[in-house]
Parts: sequence; structure tokens; C-alpha cells
Amino acid sequence: MNSKTSHCKIVDCTIRDGGLVNNWDFSVEFVQHLYKSLNDAGVDYMEIGYKNSPKLLKGAESAGPWRFLDDEFLKTVIPNKGTTKLSALVDVGRVDENDILPRSESLLDLIRVACYAKDVDKGLELVKLFSDRGYETTLNIMALSNVMENQLLEAFELINDSVVDVVYIVDSYGSLKPNDVSYLTEKFRKYLPNKRLGAHMHNNLQLAFANTLIAAEGGVELLDASVYGMGRAAGNCNTELLVSQLQNPRYKTRPVLDMIEKYMIPLREKEEWGYIIPYMITGILDEHPRSAMALRDSEDKDKAVDFYDRMTTPELSHSK
Repeated sequence: MNSKTSHCKIVDCTIRDGGLVNNWDFSVEFVQHLYKSLNDAGVDYMEIGYKNSPKLLKGAESAGPWRFLDDEFLKTVIPNKGTTKLSALVDVGRVDENDILPRSESLLDLIRVACYAKDVDKGLELVKLFSDRGYETTLNIMALSNVMENQLLEAFELINDSVVDVVYIVDSYGSLKPNDVSYLTEKFRKYLPNKRLGAHMHNNLQLAFANTLIAAEGGVELLDASVYGMGRAAGNCNTELLVSQLQNPRYKTRPVLDMIEKYMIPLREKEEWGYIIPYMITGILDEHPRSAMALRDSEDKDKAVDFYDRMTTPELSHSK
């Protein structure tokens, strides 16, 4: 236990990030039990899905309701809100501002805006809009491992002048090592002295939990996690690890274990996520996991050597 983590808050992303695994096909009962478990465990936020707009995305009709949250539907799912706040994520270019009600009319407390470094200006426009409507806001800068230093410094200038509450260090490809996280945390703190920070880590190299703790000890406040690590490809830092390790008497481990026993273990029999060799390979190469996800969806899913050869031989990598 470390008193350096007593300032931290947990954002559980099981439904939002985990939905990338099963096309957001969670039952209402599943989501209700998860909310109760997180509330009982003292978790600060539950990200209950995306608030993107179906008309701006392909394949919208086949996705579960957590892909495009409807405020009225949400009220039927969580009729009695506890202390755990509700969050939703939007992507730049995929949200219609008219779909976002004022906070006073919604169960959502926090809206997070995800964008790449080149679109920080667009992300901050959305942040301003959501802030004006009463929401807490974050800006999640994706794929930081692929961002040039000068691009990051330009982004920091824009962020410093913005109303955003929290700025996220996002390890989209699960390629960051602990020293990278320390370096980025120090840089964000130096250039964004008046902003709170968040961290979202992926587990391609089995470092999501360690990297999250390093970010926390470096002063990062909002820590993303998911129950049983459920998230796209290699998944995320595990909620059950954070509630058991962070220095905060309000966090309790047992309710999260109850969720895992009743719902996550049966789900893991049907859906795949977590540390798997092709995801490790994209992690060590600092690549988006889409190629590994395609491999795991094919007959050759366990042909790791062939996949590694293709990924590390430039003239072969696009031939299949």
C-alpha cells in the first residue's frame, strides 16, 4: 500500500471499453449488477458506454445500446443512482452535439472526449460545449507513443487555455514501459500545471497495472480500469487490482470479486480478451492491435511466428 495513491479516483470502463470485445452486447441485468458492485466497492466512476451518434458510424444497428447511450434508456437501467458517478466517452467526429442533453436532464456526470494529438483543437471545442452544459470533462489524447514532441507541446498550449478538467495519458497500443509512463507523467505535469491528469493503460505487455500505479504515484488522479481487465484486445488495468491496492479506506475488493464470479468468468468463456501473444507482438512493435485482432478472428489465430515475421518484415506486412 502506498500513501502516494490516496488522491486517486477509479474510472471503471468495463462497459465502454469491454464493449469493443462483444459489440456492447451486455444485458441490462449485467450492467445493473456491475453498477451495484462498483458502487458497493466505492469506485468513483462507471463509464457506462459511448455517447457517439449512430448516424455518424457504420454498423450502428448491430451494436448494443451501450454504443449509443440514450438518456431515457439510462434512467430505466439505473433508477436509483448511488455515489458512483456515470461517465460516457465520445470520439471527435463521431458525436452530434444535439444528442447531448444538459447535465441537469441526464444521469451522466462526466463526458470524456477522445482524440488524436492532431485533433486536440476539435476535441477542446467539444469539451467547451459539454462543460457549458454542466458536465465534468476530460480530454483523452490517444496513441501517445506515436506523437512527436513538438506536436505534444503545441497541444499542451491549447489545453492550458481550455476549460477541460482532466487530461489523459493514453497508452492506446499497450506499448509504454514504466519509465515511459514516468517520463510522460512528468512532462504532462510540467506543461499542464493547472490541469488534473488521468491514465488509461492497455495490457499488451502485462504492464497495465504497474504503469497505472506509476502514473498514480506521479500525481495522476483519474485511473481507468475494467473488471477482470475486459477491454479491446489485450484489455485494461484490472479494477479488482486497483481497489485492492490503492490507499483509500473507501475501496472494497469483495463486491468486484462477486461481479467477476457471477458474470465475468462466464463471459470470458465466450469472449476473448487479455494478454495473448499476437497482442504482445503489436505491443512490442508499438502498433495498433487491429492486425492481431484480425488474426485472432481467423483460422490461423495461433500462428504467432508467422504473424511476428509478417509484422517485422516490411515488404511482407501488407501482403496478406
